[in-house]
Amino acid sequence: MEPERPNYGAIMVHLKKPYWVFLILLFTFVAVLTFQISTKDILPFQFFGVTGSRKTSVTSGSDPGSCAGLLGEFPERKHVMSIKEFGGVGDGKTSNTAAFWKAIVHMQRLSNKGGGQLNVPKGKWLTGSFNLTSNFTLFLEDGAVILGSQDPKEWPVVEPLPSYGRGRERLGGRHISLIHGDGLTNVVITGQNGTIDGQGGMWWDLWQNRRLTHTRGHLVELMNSHNILISNLTFRNSPFWTIHPIYCSDVVIKGMTILAPLNAPNTDGIDPDSSTNVCIEDCYIESGDDLVAVKSGWDQYGIRVARPSSNIIVRRISGTTPTCSGVGIGSEMSGGISNVIIEDMNIWNSAAGVRIKTDKGRGGYIANITIKNITMERVKIPIMFSRGANDHPDYGWDPKAIPKIKGIFISNIMSLNSTKAPILAGIKGGSFEGLCFKNVTLLGLAPTAAWHCEFVSGCTNAVFPLPCPQLQNNGSSACCI
Repeated sequence: MEPERPNYGAIMVHLKKPYWVFLILLFTFVAVLTFQISTKDILPFQFFGVTGSRKTSVTSGSDPGSCAGLLGEFPERKHVMSIKEFGGVGDGKTSNTAAFWKAIVHMQRLSNKGGGQLNVPKGKWLTGSFNLTSNFTLFLEDGAVILGSQDPKEWPVVEPLPSYGRGRERLGGRHISLIHGDGLTNVVITGQNGTIDGQGGMWWDLWQNRRLTHTRGHLVELMNSHNILISNLTFRNSPFWTIHPIYCSDVVIKGMTILAPLNAPNTDGIDPDSSTNVCIEDCYIESGDDLVAVKSGWDQYGIRVARPSSNIIVRRISGTTPTCSGVGIGSEMSGGISNVIIEDMNIWNSAAGVRIKTDKGRGGYIANITIKNITMERVKIPIMFSRGANDHPDYGWDPKAIPKIKGIFISNIMSLNSTKAPILAGIKGGSFEGLCFKNVTLLGLAPTAAWHCEFVSGCTNAVFPLPCPQLQNNGSSACCI
């Protein structure tokens, strides 16, 4: 019997969000009631099984609210094999590192012969790090769990990323990700809602006890790669950032559930980094750091490499992070970030909702960012521009390298039970201009709560509570056009 093959047209996840207008108190009251009812019923997404077609596509149809058309239809994989055929044992105890490496070497030979698909059947498959290959699908069947090895030696140390200059946490190299790829084309990681579990507890303990020698590895990292689809799986307990596409183009991450303990350090959900044409949609994320963070390199190393992140869509993401933000831009943004759309998000019980993070020494730019249709509940600071983390790779950073921020459009924001009014902290001598806030309603603040703004300029339209003087424009909304 031929193994089942994925059909991404079966992935149909839609999360409806309330839409509000800021007219009169009655309308606001109705919107609040609607939001309170709807958010109580939101659970982690449940996905349909993926079966059937030899050929795979991101989604069907021409819906402008989906990633349809970004990747199109993948060629069929002519060669389908199981990890069992390479000696794999799914008992949760036997190491399968050699089996995965053997499988990938075999699939690499098939890359130009119709491509290959490696099926991981039901079971627990313990493994160290392994690389992927081009024209390849990694398919986790229902009940399949890939477990990250608890032996640090099975996460080898590799060279630091050029745009970071060193490991993000420690000087020198960094541990490779559990699933890794470099210079690949046409790669799919998908399945019937199988699981990849990094078993990150060991790594979190090393970090918290200051016994970490090299920077922790990600769960999945793809570098210098093109035409990537990650979909319909559950990723758990990443040692560090969970999904990290860097120096990539044409990437779709769709229909994912990403989970980590809410106190697990730096377990970002999805971090597109120095990448272009990226679409992230229909995901549920719980983590100990940002749900989604757009990055592009660190200080002088990011400035030198100059690989921006651009043309990025983030939509229909729901989740919680008590220590960080629902969506972040930066703080590593030295290569530049532009043309980003973030929409239809639902964030609760989090430290911040929308956050733009910069600092002296970063250089670079953040431009043409659209953030709209965001609902929040019990988010401490709904909107935040932060600076001054004093977080630099080494003593070679340039204090005169000041980031430029221009064209940030934030609209249709509803936040309930907020703790603090927005904080917009620019940098003295920097350019933080063209900030637009439209239809922003923040409820639950104390009567004395006030926006805090420094070194920023912009305009507002229909914002409550009253914004800071730097954004008050006597009814003019020129920067919101």
